[in-house]
Amino acid sequence: MDSAGVARDGAKSVPRVMTSSSMTNAMTVDVEDYFQVSAFEDTISRQQWDDVPCRVENNVDRILDLFSRYDVKGTFFTLGWIAERYPALIHKIVEQGHELASHGWDHTRVFHQDRAQFREDVRKTKHLLEDISGACVKGYRAASYSINQTNLWALDELADAGYQYSSSIVPVKHDLYGMPGASRFPFRTAEKGFLEIPISTIPIAGHNVNCGGGGWFRLFPYAFSRWAISSINEKESKACIFYFHPWEIDHDQPRVNGITKKTRFRHYLNLRKTYDRLERLLNDFQWSRMDSIFLNSDVNERSTREVVPCL
Repeated sequence: MDSAGVARDGAKSVPRVMTSSSMTNAMTVDVEDYFQVSAFEDTISRQQWDDVPCRVENNVDRILDLFSRYDVKGTFFTLGWIAERYPALIHKIVEQGHELASHGWDHTRVFHQDRAQFREDVRKTKHLLEDISGACVKGYRAASYSINQTNLWALDELADAGYQYSSSIVPVKHDLYGMPGASRFPFRTAEKGFLEIPISTIPIAGHNVNCGGGGWFRLFPYAFSRWAISSINEKESKACIFYFHPWEIDHDQPRVNGITKKTRFRHYLNLRKTYDRLERLLNDFQWSRMDSIFLNSDVNERSTREVVPCL
């Protein structure tokens, strides 16, 4: 493949040679643009977003092309702010057989919202995504994985809003997010039986280490990710949940000034390597949508190209 993600031989698809477990894992994309990340929220205000060059359309198009060539279907957790401005992008995602899910309206972290604000946010986003796509939005992912032990009420609100699952908790200790005591694997809440599907981690030296994507995928050598996912599949017989952002395949995105050295390191680290690593990941493992893997058998039996209306 060349750097633009085009097959050198001009082929439309790439034969996959599975070199690891044949278990199906969940491939997810958090659809937000580079200027919308939580680390930039004190540098680029939401009032400025419409004046900043937006690159999400081109980056998602590259992802859709990559997924198509490897015959991968995934789940796209999408901001309402993005969907409202780029409805054609939403149509592409759904028409190509991917699951459309909610990432909230404008990437406000849940612990910055009270219960009423969160309720309005998740319902507004779900309704918009469904109105644009015609598909039922079943899944939700909190901005920056901001559901933890202090706001588990959010899972009840999601159930009441008609969502069927969340993927918003990371069972790690981190300075920006995390719930170290949470289960590493899917669990249901006691009160409403709502399904939470945590991002994948692997225990090392008594601590859970994120092996589910994002900045960790860019930080660690690819061999670590491959080993960790294989270990979870083969030794624990569990599916992994992997995530990344469209801006992570975009090394040429505008550089943001006025940020800390830590933020600069975290955001820009190894952007040049992400696309090629993703190709290796798609080749080495089997991937599908969140709903196809974790929801009921009725969903599993449906074609991934079928748009399932909300009842």
